Amino acid sequence: MIVSRRWLEALLGRPLDAAAVAECLTMHTAAVDTVTPIHQDLRDVLVARVLEVKRHPNADRLTLCLVDAGPERGGPVEVVCGAPNVQAGKTYPYAPVGAVLPGGVTLERKKIRGVESNGMLCSARELGLGEDHAGILELETDAAPGTRLLDAVPLGDHQIAIDVPANRPDLLCHKGVARELAAVLGGTVKLPPLAGAGGAARAGGHAGLGGPRGAPTAGSGGAATAAEGGVPAGRSSPAAAAVMWPPVRQPARGAVDGVEVRLEDPEGAPRYMIAVIRGVTVAPSPRWLADRLSSVGQRPINNVVDATNYVLFELNQPLHAFDLAKLRGPAVVVRRARAREKIVTLDGVERTLTAEMTAICDAERPTIVAGVMGSGESEVSEGTRDLVLECAYFQPTRIRRTRRALELSSESSYRFERGIDLLGMPDALRRAVELITAVAGGELREPPLDLWPQPVQEKTIFLRPEGVSRLLGIAVERSEIERLLSSVGFFVAPKDDRLAVQVPGWRPDVTREVDLVEEVARLRGYDAFPDELRPYRPGTVPDAPVERAKSHMREQLARAGFFEARTVPLGPPDGPEAVAVVNPISSEETHLRTRLLPGLVRRVEHNWANRNRDIRLFEIGTAFRWTAGETGGKGLPEERTRVAAVLTGARHPPHWREGAKVPDMDLWDLKHHFELAVGLACPAARVQVAAGKTGWEAVTATGEAVGWAGALQADAPVWAAPLFGLEVDLAAESGVGAPLAYRPLPVHPPVERDLALVLPAGVTAVAVADVLRRAAGALLERVEVFDEYQGPGIPTGHRSVAWHCTFRDPARTLREQEVEQALERALRSLEDELGVRRRAG
Repeated sequence: MIVSRRWLEALLGRPLDAAAVAECLTMHTAAVDTVTPIHQDLRDVLVARVLEVKRHPNADRLTLCLVDAGPERGGPVEVVCGAPNVQAGKTYPYAPVGAVLPGGVTLERKKIRGVESNGMLCSARELGLGEDHAGILELETDAAPGTRLLDAVPLGDHQIAIDVPANRPDLLCHKGVARELAAVLGGTVKLPPLAGAGGAARAGGHAGLGGPRGAPTAGSGGAATAAEGGVPAGRSSPAAAAVMWPPVRQPARGAVDGVEVRLEDPEGAPRYMIAVIRGVTVAPSPRWLADRLSSVGQRPINNVVDATNYVLFELNQPLHAFDLAKLRGPAVVVRRARAREKIVTLDGVERTLTAEMTAICDAERPTIVAGVMGSGESEVSEGTRDLVLECAYFQPTRIRRTRRALELSSESSYRFERGIDLLGMPDALRRAVELITAVAGGELREPPLDLWPQPVQEKTIFLRPEGVSRLLGIAVERSEIERLLSSVGFFVAPKDDRLAVQVPGWRPDVTREVDLVEEVARLRGYDAFPDELRPYRPGTVPDAPVERAKSHMREQLARAGFFEARTVPLGPPDGPEAVAVVNPISSEETHLRTRLLPGLVRRVEHNWANRNRDIRLFEIGTAFRWTAGETGGKGLPEERTRVAAVLTGARHPPHWREGAKVPDMDLWDLKHHFELAVGLACPAARVQVAAGKTGWEAVTATGEAVGWAGALQADAPVWAAPLFGLEVDLAAESGVGAPLAYRPLPVHPPVERDLALVLPAGVTAVAVADVLRRAAGALLERVEVFDEYQGPGIPTGHRSVAWHCTFRDPARTLREQEVEQALERALRSLEDELGVRRRAG
């Protein structure tokens, strides 16, 4: 959203510094992206008075002007001029020799038809202030000759670009931004009086610069002699329009000044207002109005359209003006569009409507795609004499879907789809009527029509002052809360030990008590809060198990030297289970990811491209896949929380004492990190060699594979180390582990035994360890492998594995006989269940 500094000054009635405005808005309201000065390229132009005008001796159409440009110029200078409207005693903008004009033109002293010209008197076009090039721009100012034009005439401005959040539609107009500034800087927001521009300024006059106003247009009935801020004589005044107020409210249909209005789609248009203005004169906008729109990057069109755009940027109310003569009926019908109904919008494109869209129609055909754009068939033109002025509230979701379906965006749709002020529509319509009658004439013969089937009131939220202090962590006085909320338009009234806060219609984002607390915080200023840590208790509800699991996993992987990455959950299809995206943002991101590793591999390749060799990354995110339906087809997409990690490069950071190159990570480093991840993410699973492929896999007791680890393929440079990766499902129950319990160090000595066991083919060490622990009982404290042998003395296909067993009773000293009995039970169980026997000798 672009706002004008000078427009804000008019609303606040005080001068503003652009940098201070940007700082204030960023700290309290919304971030300011840029501040762009306007007309600063006129800094070399001066105010000058013409003392004498005489004919050029060598040219009939040129004159010699003696110009007083201030005492710094050493006296009057002679300037050759070709404009016929220059008169002695008048004041004009003057560019001296060496001045740089808009467009980068540098003036030089030069001879014109044999006479030396010392600078130039400037027209509006030469200054970038309009298209008039017929005459020199005449000024009415009391500034002394030699004064900078920007100091004498209010031309300098700044465009302030605000990054407006989607939930703050009130900031899409100058009044909303001014309201925020007034709350912080002080002051009151008042709509500026409407300048009485009685037509375009004539050549030699510039209404916006204090010059004489143009002659009245046909039908105006008199000379335009009103003072700045008033209403031009001979035109319908705002006071006359006010006689026809308030609007006439009806539920769904009515008539105004001969125009039938029907609201047949109250869901798409909850409120719809119409005014009829007769006798307007469509012409170019007065200079002040054109300048206002130009200051925010808008192109002036004509006085009627520019008036509706002015209200749009001032009050955030989109409006639309119809030519009454082009409306069939005449009628205005608000209804759902019919399937495949056609309309040619103002951009000249024929568009096909659907039944999900709202259309504004006359008695026969659509004339507007509601909330988006009108058609050329009913637009205002130079021949327009009678207007139908629409002021509506359209359902935001409906407008958003329409805009996307038609691929058509406008200033109106941008606002309607975010939500405008439903309760402020009468004020906006009144402002528009006053402005149109001021700049285009005409009269309002009947009060406007207000179709509102289901009126609503401002929402009231109850706020507990002690809750504000508790949530913000600092004490905030009740009076301070009332002052801050009232400053931005909330109505606050005491209600027992609470505050009843009435939410204005322009703040649809405020729906809960916590939203009001946020308002207090931002208006007070986040930088005003203390920056030290204090004791706090945000709540008694524990985190969800899966969130605790994520947090624990994140902490442990970070301890292991991994950095967390966040990758886009979109990519090319990765197998038949990939879920396609209906509206992909690119051809390379058409499906939801089924695994996290491909995204991490792309991040590794990006690091390699930036000459980073040692990389350890992990991600905790969601993977998607189709599930099987009841009839054998596809069911619904399934979301799974997974953790993945990639590692490549040196095993540890280099050190100068080592001298030789640090070894790179290998499969055994991967196995270590995989076991760590499986133990945290899915404690019930066990790690084993992957069946049919290189690497390892994590398998549950039911045989379901929940994780995999192994080498990865990537577009690697020649100097890169091998790349390894792992991925495992994150079980929610992994975050519900029992709390850690204290266990004292043992005070009784252990009894240690070594066993050499002969294992048949296919028997794993894990299976032997499980039997040993179960059969030996609680006295077996620890069992671990320390050797493996195959060779002479061992039957073919068998292997000898040596185990170190530690026995201990935490309450007493064990006897040898107890240990031998435990070993005998374990050996019998091994032979009976697995065919494992003790190695002889």
